[in-house]
Amino acid sequence: MNKFIGFIILFHLIGCNQTPGMGEGIAKSGGTQGAKIDKAFISFRIGVPLWSSEKRYSELLDLFDKYKGVTDEITFFTSTTHPPLPLDVFQERVAILKFRMAEARKRGYKAGINILATIGHHNENLDHSLREDYTRITNIDGEICNGSFCPNDEGMRQYVKNIYQLATQANPDYIWIDDDIRFGHMPIGLGCFCDNCLNIFEKESGIWYTRQSLKKALNEGPADEKLKLREAWLQHNRNTISRLFVLIEKTVHAITPALPLGFMTGDRFYEGYDFDNWSRILAGPNHAPVMWRPGGGFYSDITTSDLVGKSHDVGRQASMLPQEVVSIQSEIENFPYQRLKKAANIVALEACSHIAAGCTGAAFNVLSFYDEPLDEYEPLMARLHEARPFFDLMVRLLGRSELAGIQTFWNKNSFATGNIDDGNWLHSGNPLVSHDLYNIGLPTGYSNKTAKVTILGKDNVLALSKEEIKTLLSGAVYMDAEALNQLNRMGFSELTGFDVVRSENVDRIEKFTNHPLNGEFANSQRDNRQSFWKSAAYTLRPVNENAKPLSSLIDYSGKDVSSCTSGIFENKLGGRICIAGYYPWTFMENRSKSSQMKSVFRWLSKETLPGYIASFHRINLWIHEPQSGKIALALTNASFDPAKNVILMLKTENKSVKIFDMACKETTITSSGNDGPYQRFVIPEVGEWELRLVLCESF
Repeated sequence: MNKFIGFIILFHLIGCNQTPGMGEGIAKSGGTQGAKIDKAFISFRIGVPLWSSEKRYSELLDLFDKYKGVTDEITFFTSTTHPPLPLDVFQERVAILKFRMAEARKRGYKAGINILATIGHHNENLDHSLREDYTRITNIDGEICNGSFCPNDEGMRQYVKNIYQLATQANPDYIWIDDDIRFGHMPIGLGCFCDNCLNIFEKESGIWYTRQSLKKALNEGPADEKLKLREAWLQHNRNTISRLFVLIEKTVHAITPALPLGFMTGDRFYEGYDFDNWSRILAGPNHAPVMWRPGGGFYSDITTSDLVGKSHDVGRQASMLPQEVVSIQSEIENFPYQRLKKAANIVALEACSHIAAGCTGAAFNVLSFYDEPLDEYEPLMARLHEARPFFDLMVRLLGRSELAGIQTFWNKNSFATGNIDDGNWLHSGNPLVSHDLYNIGLPTGYSNKTAKVTILGKDNVLALSKEEIKTLLSGAVYMDAEALNQLNRMGFSELTGFDVVRSENVDRIEKFTNHPLNGEFANSQRDNRQSFWKSAAYTLRPVNENAKPLSSLIDYSGKDVSSCTSGIFENKLGGRICIAGYYPWTFMENRSKSSQMKSVFRWLSKETLPGYIASFHRINLWIHEPQSGKIALALTNASFDPAKNVILMLKTENKSVKIFDMACKETTITSSGNDGPYQRFVIPEVGEWELRLVLCESF
């Protein structure tokens, strides 16, 4: 950069505070609980090589103008690599961004700064990154990540204050905090267990630990003592992030009180999943708007089914946010941005799928991070421009309404239960049960308060108090045999209806009984080949006359070897329970099993499921709670085959629904009859990997 030009830029940066404008517009539209959302919140995240060159930046703006409406916001990364920047480099970059954002506003876009690294992600480009003598993130064995800094280090806190002051003085319409605000960093895994963090934990817990003694206490000893200590450490992590956000909020809002702050997250179980509290901290005492960017890993469409898995990730994250958080832009990331890694149609579908799961927009991080022409990205831009009206329609109809369906149990303390029996807590991974049940047309939910049925895995129950367990078992629960064992050991056998007798690891086939829930599939078989996909087959014993077997076990000769491997029970509290002892989470995609599961979940819910797909298709379904007499839902054909004659069963008295395809083409479908409280709507066809929006209105 020419030194004279650099001096002028820095002079303007230091001398100018934000003037009224785009930031206030967001504050007015985005900070009111229950505010009507008229369209999707759409942004593009722009890498340094595309904005640092005037020529390239002008070409970028021209491309956005050519596809006017494809985005409303242009968000500028501060860095191309993931550790924090040296302060002087950060200062030079935001000085340029002050002018880049002004140019974007002239063209009609809101513009903001994405601080890629506040404390740092991992080891990368260390020679050209922050090298101050601040404490690095430290794991429990004392290993450090040189590219990530402990947010409790006072020197690092001053650095954070400095960069957020500089970013705010550059006059952005908003500032995004990236997802390096977490405690899982390559190559060391989970932290931070530096000496300072241990000192803070001593003040919080009243007990002094070394790293070695803390590791032993977290992994050894009675389960209840380990759980108590682990939960205290999760609260310690929540507190650390809260303190950092207090610092950021005060720094930013001391300069521009109404400036919106945004935070990018993933599934933050180890960090304590304190999204509701953190969002209120970032709003500050003046209740400035807060934005959220839920994320997860889906960078290539080689495994297309991972798209829906990411939707479940972002759906959980969105479910934790207060209603006043209106702008929830899902992360759409195609890193490392090679165009053939992900088809344009899949990128558009991904944004739709995440909106279905609870987001209100999308943040596209899909363009090149090289200083080169954007020609190869123009077809992607054109496809997203084409899809924009559908994004807006989805957000108008779905808004921030809750999802009503089947929830896979979790709460803020779920991570504490990992590897509770065999130790090694910090390597226990995601605490959720992974299953196929959401792929066969059952409605997805992410929140305890709107769950019609709860899916419960073995150790998750330990994140609940005994009173909470009793409440859970008075509702509707689907669980595996290991969770049954856990509950029975805790004294809840009277409410579960079954005991585990034994388990076997080879050569067992599930055979359906003639119970009414099995319907036409009585005597059907399900062989999941234990020799290939290891999973124990459990024999259950009913211990109450109300406990009824749904399936038995046979061997490969057809001989009966167990009279019960799954069953249902209604307990004295009115709770309905299903125990599954043979592949409870996987291999649900044959017709007999998927049909059985739909009957079972409908029974479990006492006909309160808001709807489901009755036909035999691989479909993901998100049904939102009715609002003002309207039921809105989205469904995705998650298959490479077109789905023909999709049967949507919807709990409504209305006899017609409107179906919108991804081009916003509207079709009205009339009910072809009912089954109890459910109307039957037949959708003629949903194309492969396409989504449909459905609206049912009271008249």
